[in-house]
Amino acid sequence: MSFRLKILVTGKNKRIVKDICEHCEDDRGYITTKCRPEREPIFDIIHSEMPNVVIICMNDETSSEIKTYNILCEAIKSGAMSLFVIANEEDKRMFSKYSEISKLYFLSRPVSLFTLYEKLIYIETELKEMKKDSSAFIEEYVNPNANRKHPRRRILVVDDDTQQLMQIKDLLDEFYDVTVVKSGNAAFKFLRKKTCDLILLDYLMPEMDGPDVLRALRDNEETADIPIIFLTGVTEKMIVIETLTELMPQGYVVKPAKKSELVAKIIDVLG
Repeated sequence: MSFRLKILVTGKNKRIVKDICEHCEDDRGYITTKCRPEREPIFDIIHSEMPNVVIICMNDETSSEIKTYNILCEAIKSGAMSLFVIANEEDKRMFSKYSEISKLYFLSRPVSLFTLYEKLIYIETELKEMKKDSSAFIEEYVNPNANRKHPRRRILVVDDDTQQLMQIKDLLDEFYDVTVVKSGNAAFKFLRKKTCDLILLDYLMPEMDGPDVLRALRDNEETADIPIIFLTGVTEKMIVIETLTELMPQGYVVKPAKKSELVAKIIDVLG
C-alpha cells in the first residue's frame, strides 16, 4: 500500500478548516481529520491517528486558546510532525507571543493552496525517501542533559482514558520523561523500540486489561523486570489488592491521583 500523508486540521476558522480538508483530499489524496480546537480532542487524535502534519486555522484565538496548542510541543520537538499555522498578522503576533512551540510554518490568509501543497509535497517526499514508519509517530525526546549526574527517569503511562493520560502527563512532566499510550498493544509496540524505568498501568481497559498486560510483560524477559504501578478507580480497589498477591506489581494508586501521592509512590519504587 502506497504512503499517504496524514493531516490533522483544527482551529477556530471553521470555513478554512473545511476547505483545507476538502482540497487536500480531493486534490492530493491526503488522509485528513478535523477536530475542535480543544486540548482533549487534539491530544486524543495525535495519539490515535498519528498525523504527519497539523494545520491550525486561526480566527482571533485568545492567549489561553493559543496555549491549548502547546500540547503539540513534544511531537514537533521530536521531529515526528510538522505544524502549519494559517493566520493574519494579528493572529501571527498572538501565536508568536503565547505559543511555546519552537518550529512551525506560518501561512497568511487568504491561503495559497499552491504554497501549501508545495510544502506538503516536500514533506511527503521526504517521508517516503526516509521510509519513515508513520506508526512510530511518538518518539522519545533525546534529553541533551542525559549524562548529567541525575538523569530524568522515563515513565510509560498506559490508560484508555484521554483525560487521565493528559492529567498524569501534566502532573509528572516536571520530574520525569513521560510517554503516554492508550492500550496494551500500543505499550508493547513502544517497548519493542524504547525502554522505560517504570510503567503506570490502568487496571480496567477494553480488549486487554491491566492484569493481562502485566502478565504479558512478565512473560517477556526483556520487560519482565520493569516496575509496574496499577492505576485504579475506587470501585475496583479491593479487586486490585487481591491481584497484588497474584501478580506482584510494585503497588497501586487510586485515581484521580494527587500529584504528591503519585510522585511519592514513584519515588518509593524508583528511589
